[in-house]
Amino acid sequence: MQQIVLLDNVTPQPWRNGGGQTRELLVWPGGGPAGGDWRLRISLADIQNDGPFSAFPGITRWFTVVQGQGVELRFGSRTVTLGAGSDPVQFDGAAAPGCRLIDGPTRDLNLMVRDGEGAMLPVRSGQTWDGGGFAQRGLFTAAAGTLRCERGATTPLPANALLWQSDAAADALRFEPEDEPASGYAAWWLGYSPKDQSRAVRK
Repeated sequence: MQQIVLLDNVTPQPWRNGGGQTRELLVWPGGGPAGGDWRLRISLADIQNDGPFSAFPGITRWFTVVQGQGVELRFGSRTVTLGAGSDPVQFDGAAAPGCRLIDGPTRDLNLMVRDGEGAMLPVRSGQTWDGGGFAQRGLFTAAAGTLRCERGATTPLPANALLWQSDAAADALRFEPEDEPASGYAAWWLGYSPKDQSRAVRK
């Protein structure tokens, strides 16, 4: 099954510390952060002020900058700097790093996984993605474009949209943006498999 979630149709949720707001694009199998029963969560956050991330024990988290000059994440004595052109960073959700804005607000994509495997990969021009063998997969767009499957199916997508396939096929995918962004990436591939549904081996 395939669904498309448009950012403009998702109500933002303000952070308790006032540092920003989050739009929850997808939660599987349901519930949300308050319920704690979800195993997959994809969200887009607008960070407006410096401050720590919320802690998510038992969660593996991927994070990338979609818009803005970027952030510095502080993990104890280690600092990771990310901008709009940086590859995603993966970390333990319990780490709750401190976050410092480099030069103004940023918009950031988050993938959180409990009891399973996940991936967040930038879409690189001209390259296809076979889905990595994940049971579920998708694409988040920062720029408008067309998603093409190797079997010929095409799906036009606006900017700031999540396309998600909950029963992923083996088709290789390619995203063709209408215009390459001046900086950063046009889109990101996302993949997820529950712990009890291991990734398929593809040759």
